[in-house]
Amino acid sequence: MNVFLAGATGAIGRPSISLLVARGHRVFAATRRLERCGPLWDAGAIPVVLDVLEATPVALALRATKPDAVLHQLTDLALIATPGRREESLTRNAHLRKLGTAHLAAAAVSAGVGCFVAQSIAWMYRPGGEPHDEDDPLDLLAPGIRGVTVEGVAALEDAVLRTPGLRGCVLRYGQLYGPGTLSEHASTELPPVHVEAAAWAGVLALERQAAGAYNVAEPNRYASTDKVRRELGWNESLRV
Repeated sequence: MNVFLAGATGAIGRPSISLLVARGHRVFAATRRLERCGPLWDAGAIPVVLDVLEATPVALALRATKPDAVLHQLTDLALIATPGRREESLTRNAHLRKLGTAHLAAAAVSAGVGCFVAQSIAWMYRPGGEPHDEDDPLDLLAPGIRGVTVEGVAALEDAVLRTPGLRGCVLRYGQLYGPGTLSEHASTELPPVHVEAAAWAGVLALERQAAGAYNVAEPNRYASTDKVRRELGWNESLRV
């Protein structure tokens, strides 16, 4: 396939390129920064410089590259570990999930893209019986910064799963750990997933033309991962 990868230089984006190229796919790798193009070329991808918060460049890029699929692994969490700026970072990330996803989804439909897979998160369910499966409601009435995050997640998932003409899949990842993330070790508070196993889930979802929502995490009490194992053949031991 020709795959348009948004978030190509992020924690999941980098191993995603390695997997996609190794499996024979052609990768158009989107980045906001021109100076990041060299490493993308070196990894076997074709760089595309754009900002997904601007609708017109996104639409033009998808028309020009004519991808078979879009893999949306974008986040805006560069400030998350900076003291005093956690809420700002999460607010920026929610904005990206809303506006950036809307631009990508609209451009994908306009360009006739057949498959759209996007990154979501697995710990935004409304409090209730656990483990949560993918049909459980999100925590839409959550207060404070959690509410901001849930709003962004809900907007992303609505754009991916309910845009007419789009075959969409959302991967509700657990808390990432491993190379390029904030921690080398699995979380003890949130459902964890190794970043390379997370990348595998994206590739499997593309190759199997998956639709709907999937929890993607190591075995945990909070979120069931039966569906992703059964339907996509994913497991937490996968690595790049």
